[in-house]
Amino acid sequence: MKIKKEFLLFIASVVWMIAGFNVLRLGVIAYEGHLELLNIVLSLLVYGFFQFMIFGKMVKKHSKRIVAYDEKQYFWKFFDKKSFLIMAFMITFGVVLRNSGWVSERFIAIFYTGLGFALFMAGVLFLINF
Repeated sequence: MKIKKEFLLFIASVVWMIAGFNVLRLGVIAYEGHLELLNIVLSLLVYGFFQFMIFGKMVKKHSKRIVAYDEKQYFWKFFDKKSFLIMAFMITFGVVLRNSGWVSERFIAIFYTGLGFALFMAGVLFLINF
């Protein structure tokens, strides 16, 4: 099914906001018993790194690619193949990391909260571009 290219930005927005919300939710749940100023500052640093070094650039790259498309595209073209592979890796690694016991609940709280908020904000940026 082909859709107007502008709606690819909307689809990307929804996908990233849902992913971000779910990761953020896990981080906030893990914060129970770990709510300290240092941990909040560390979460903000994680957010800043992912937002400004990775996801902000990714949103610009994909928005530019989508705008350059012909008028109608298949709905899955909101990402390229490389981005789908990266997303699959991130999901798999995140689940393994959380369930393996390799990291502490404090780490999950700090890292997932920062990462989840950055993912959600990438969705917001896609929505703004829409």
